[in-house]
Amino acid sequence: MPTIKEPSFLEKVNQYPKTTYIYHTKIEEQLAMHSHNKHQLTYIEGGAAYLKTNDNSYFLPARHYIWIPAGMEHFIELKSSITMIRNIYIPTHILNSNDFYSKMGIFPASNLVLEMILFTENWSGNIFKKEKNKFQYIKTLGNIIAEISKNPLPVVLPTTTNQRLRPILKYIHINVDQLLLLQDVAKHFGFSSRSLSRIFRDNLDISFLQYVKLTRIIHSMEKLLQTEMTISEIAYASGYNSPATFSNTFYNLVKIRPVDFRKKNREISE
Repeated sequence: MPTIKEPSFLEKVNQYPKTTYIYHTKIEEQLAMHSHNKHQLTYIEGGAAYLKTNDNSYFLPARHYIWIPAGMEHFIELKSSITMIRNIYIPTHILNSNDFYSKMGIFPASNLVLEMILFTENWSGNIFKKEKNKFQYIKTLGNIIAEISKNPLPVVLPTTTNQRLRPILKYIHINVDQLLLLQDVAKHFGFSSRSLSRIFRDNLDISFLQYVKLTRIIHSMEKLLQTEMTISEIAYASGYNSPATFSNTFYNLVKIRPVDFRKKNREISE
């Protein structure tokens, strides 16, 4: 008797185009770059992660969720020990018309959204339309998220396949605590300042200085969530020459002070 092949996880997600598929597990960390025919709502508990797309790298701190439009290629890279990844895959046709659904974003999870996601923790697999209560619940969750999710986390690092630029980006990440000047980095890699500046603009659509600033902030966010370092220690470890400069830059980008960012996220995670 021939052996029946067990469908892969992604095959299960795509198997029934009109169902919601729910899977509370860390399966996402095992997947390479992939896509599926449903929108994805993901909430990660107990740690920090990155969402990688073909164009960008997004830092996902605690108490935030990801919205990934159907068809977008992505994968999740964990940066620390994760307790749980809660995944809800929602068919596109059941949601109201809203531009929100077509754009990837990381948003702070309000108490309402968090409670609604956690309410599904005992659900698993496909939710068919005939399961009216569950089906309507997911539809309502999707519509609520579109209405209240107005301010995505703005810290996004562009990525590139440019082979000349990739080692330079790696160098910036490794030396984020050091003074990183355009002319010094350019000289280190055999470029003129003008040439390196142009490569950043042409390939990443941001300046060298902006890339360094975003890298420092993301580095500091990881430290705030995963270490007991003081704000001053994190400031210096992230390449700032003063805690005040660090705090002001962090606030300008994230719209919250570092001390409040740490407090808010840790209160929810505990």
